[in-house]
Amino acid sequence: MNKSKIWLSSPHMGGNEQKYVQEAFDTNWVAPLGPNVTGFESDLEQYLGGEKYVAALSSGTAALHLALIQLGVGPGDEVICQSMTFSASANPIVYQGATPIFVDSEPETWNICPNALEEAVKDRIAKGKKPKAIIAVHLYGMPFQVDAVMAIANKYEISLIEDSAEALGSHYKGQKCGTIGAFGVLSFNGNKIITTSGGGALVTGNQATKEKIVFLATQARDAAPHYQHSAIGYNYRLSNICAGIGRGQMEVLDKHIQLRREMHAFYNELFKENDGITLFTEPNSEYFSNHWLSAITVNSEVRNGITSEQLRLRFEAENIESRPLWKPMHLQPVFEGLPYYGGNVAENLFLNGLCLPSGSNLSDSDRERIAAVINSI
Repeated sequence: MNKSKIWLSSPHMGGNEQKYVQEAFDTNWVAPLGPNVTGFESDLEQYLGGEKYVAALSSGTAALHLALIQLGVGPGDEVICQSMTFSASANPIVYQGATPIFVDSEPETWNICPNALEEAVKDRIAKGKKPKAIIAVHLYGMPFQVDAVMAIANKYEISLIEDSAEALGSHYKGQKCGTIGAFGVLSFNGNKIITTSGGGALVTGNQATKEKIVFLATQARDAAPHYQHSAIGYNYRLSNICAGIGRGQMEVLDKHIQLRREMHAFYNELFKENDGITLFTEPNSEYFSNHWLSAITVNSEVRNGITSEQLRLRFEAENIESRPLWKPMHLQPVFEGLPYYGGNVAENLFLNGLCLPSGSNLSDSDRERIAAVINSI
């Protein structure tokens, strides 16, 4: 009998999404504006707390792109970017004609290494190119070393963009991820902790900046009875239909975080007796991860030659999806030859790491199948 697919991280509906979507149809708000968009932004602002303003957009990539535009990044500029991340963290730098400067990770949080970051900043300044921005990522929901990274950003007066695409609901010393940098980027892609099918948001510290972002995201149309444009705009606004899904998802966000953290606890128990397999977890109680994805590193020398790739293939044979960690950007063909600072932490994580099924909708029988594969190897 064919076994059903266990996905790495699949959409998980809460029940009320359809109600908000139906309201959009009933009122004929089938457009990239409407009550669901406004309501979704308001839900996110309340959730994040503090004086934060949220613009709902078509993707996290669009949010990052608009953040760079707000910071004045343009041709010939340089932007520091965490190397170990998804390409969407780096691509918008190139959209603006700027150059990504990649920085290694540190082993505690797998995120941007403060030492390598400061080395990069000093060296770029010495070369006459002070970076315009720093993009730091909360990888797999794990907050980066906020105090150390922010201290460097402040010391050299460089704006920090916080890529929280994977980290909605995570926090550091009680402060929610997405509210720490000059801008925070959120993603609601189909595999994220909550989804709008496709979508994202940009978090900013004041209403005027939010209005500028929304203006640019709706083709930069001037206030005139005719179509008039004094700036280049983008078609980046979230649709009212997708925002309806988001409103329903916000009702179950905390529950989804709890279920993801329970999956992490399940893996913690499973690997307790396994030498050579290390589960990615918070360094200390100052960090709270939503554990969007649970991930491990495998020490093949301790595991009698068994590698993370062999484990992935064993899962695949049982119709269970697992995936290698992000391949660092400085090793990607498209970014070949660009400046890179640090050692080989990110590279070794990629070579030895594996993301495990982590969805909030996994069942006890799914967990039994996952455990059987791990125990068999």
